[in-house]
Order: sequence, then C-alpha cells, then structure tokens
Amino acid sequence: MLSQRLALFDLDHTLLPLDSDHQWAQYLAQTGRAGDPVVALARNEDLMNRYNAGALTAEQAAEFMLGLLAAHPPHLLAAWHEDYMQRVIRPAITEQALSLVQQHLEAGDLCAIVTATNSFVTAPIARAFGVHTLIATEPEYLSGRYTGKIDGTPSFKEGKVLRVKAWLATLNRKLEDFSESYFYSDSINDLPLLEVVTHPIVTNPSPSLLSVAQERNWPVLNMFTQQAEHKS
Repeated sequence: MLSQRLALFDLDHTLLPLDSDHQWAQYLAQTGRAGDPVVALARNEDLMNRYNAGALTAEQAAEFMLGLLAAHPPHLLAAWHEDYMQRVIRPAITEQALSLVQQHLEAGDLCAIVTATNSFVTAPIARAFGVHTLIATEPEYLSGRYTGKIDGTPSFKEGKVLRVKAWLATLNRKLEDFSESYFYSDSINDLPLLEVVTHPIVTNPSPSLLSVAQERNWPVLNMFTQQAEHKS
C-alpha cells in the first residue's frame, strides 16, 4: 500500500487545548495526592516553564511526573485517572479536534498519536480520539508498580523520530513508503519530526514554532482560541 498516507498527531496543545501531563500533576496536587500541594504545584509550574524555555530533559521531567506514578498503587491511579478524564480531559475535547482525526481515519490513513507525555496518562485519551496507535514515553513497570523511571527511548524531540521509525519497522514500513505523511504539532520541541514528514502542519503553535513556520511557509492550523501553556 505505497499510496497510503501517514498521519501523526501530537497531543498536548495540538489535539487538546491543554497539557495532559501538567494537568494530571495539578489534579493530583490539588486532591492531596502529590505530597505537599503547595510544593507540588510549584514544582509542576517550574517544569512547564523550563520545558517551554527548552531547558528541560525527558529525564528531569520524569523524575517528578513518573515519580507521581511510583508513589501510588496502580489500582488507585486507575481510579483517579478515570475521575481526571471525566473532570478535565473529556470536557476539553473539541468537535474540531475529533473531526480532524476522524477525517484521516475515514480516509484510511495510518494514524498515531505521538506524545512526550507518558502512556499511563495518555492511553485513555488516545482511545477517546479513536486512535489505536499511541507512541508515548513509557513508564517502567516492575513487580506490579511503576518505578518512576523511563522504559526505553523517551518520545521527546529526536526520540519521537526514532520511536516512529521503530513502530513503522514493526509493520515492515518506512517513512519513505508513504505517498504523503502528516504531522500536526504545536511545539518547537517537535521540530525533528516536523522536518521528516512531507506535510508538517503547525497546529495552535507556540510563538517559537510559529516563527519557524512563517520562515518555511508551513501551514498553520488554529483550532483553539485560548491557550495558557505549551508542551509537546
């Protein structure tokens, strides 16, 4: 099927008008499940600011974000996440974002959500969008608990390109096999993946990515009218 198209979607601030990782940590902090709420909320904001400044590594983010998973048993995390989906995520999913994904699915395109946020947080969100394949940062899970560490290559910056290529290899495919390939993203951190597809589409862009898009004449898609934070 060399004529099939590939459609890749970043999640946070691309399909969602929020950052699911940041909001998950905020949800846990506000409900007293992340230690001292004041300390946790301050740490969460600091990580977001450092990320937006390009001064945060996947490992530094994982120390806090994946540490939140390691602090609790999975059955509690699962119950809390369903409440988080109901309170935070589902109300934020827009018809326009759902329609964008559905257009690609109905066209028979091979679709995947490619996000830096960990798969525990994002797997239910990918299902809500009807996307079967999720490429996310994987939290290590041993002996029935999350360890707080990353398992394998983080889905972050150049790691997104590596992870997409590895996924395609399991299907005996390569990027070059597709007549057209799309990647929708808001973040300058996703520049490596935007640069290897035939159709980079800058979506609800951060100021730094918007500047690049204007220089390179990349199309810009704005689906949300308000944004408070940016993340890949």
